[in-house]
Amino acid sequence: MLDKIVITCAVTGNLTRPDQTPHLPITPEEIADACLGAAEAGAAVAHIHVREPGTGAPSMKLEYYQDVVGRIRARNRNLILNITTGPGGRFVPSQDDPKVAAAGTTLMNPEERVAHITALKPDICTLDLNTMNSGGQVVINTPGNVRRMAKVIREAGVKPEIELFDSGDIALLHDLLADGTLSGPALTSFVMGVKYGFQPSPETVLYARGLLPRDAHFTAIGIGRSTFPMVAQSVLAGGHARTGLEDAVMLGRGVLAPSNAVMVDKARRIIEELGAQIATPAEARALFDLPGAA
Repeated sequence: MLDKIVITCAVTGNLTRPDQTPHLPITPEEIADACLGAAEAGAAVAHIHVREPGTGAPSMKLEYYQDVVGRIRARNRNLILNITTGPGGRFVPSQDDPKVAAAGTTLMNPEERVAHITALKPDICTLDLNTMNSGGQVVINTPGNVRRMAKVIREAGVKPEIELFDSGDIALLHDLLADGTLSGPALTSFVMGVKYGFQPSPETVLYARGLLPRDAHFTAIGIGRSTFPMVAQSVLAGGHARTGLEDAVMLGRGVLAPSNAVMVDKARRIIEELGAQIATPAEARALFDLPGAA
């Protein structure tokens, strides 16, 4: 178990719906405030998606990201910002001709998916390696497209956090490190609880950890009811922790989480009860080899 645990708070995500919780941050102001509240509660990293303010639908608009980042940096220059590059990889096949995209498809040019990273240059951005079923859709991240996205991320000077949804993704991670697309030590996360990917359990965490390069950092992420159990499992296995309304909307059985900050506070209590301490943003920067505060 590590002495210092980095807490990441994923404040809104791409899939959590406003009808699931009235506490989901949607506007740039709400998302920025959620990140700042999470930081005050102990999160060293804020993971950021943006939404359409009028509807709460997922968005990729640069101006929303700029608004969120500007609001955060005006009040906190130490918090580590981790911006998603996950949107833009979904394909919905038409029923009559499955090679033709149907409504709901977001699949786009890899460079477009990371254009906001070039513009904003956050501390960290996610890089998903999964190609998998996701409900009635397929998420597509081919090795070639991942390499194209990684090139843009590297040229922007941003640290990629490699999101791993199943064991084959870890095999691809090894190939990307071997050919120089990525450099180590890798910063990784196991996403557990998506229906057709890694399922949350102590055995899954240990199995996935055993497949990683020996020097890799990892966080085991639990989706839904496994969120807080996976905080504990990740820490016990030598990893870091993540929570937030992207991952779950409940604080406990039958209790909606009133804010991201409250979720971070619960994760912090779990970590401290296990005998570890949470890392400050400065300590997390040193651990993950990130530049100093913005």
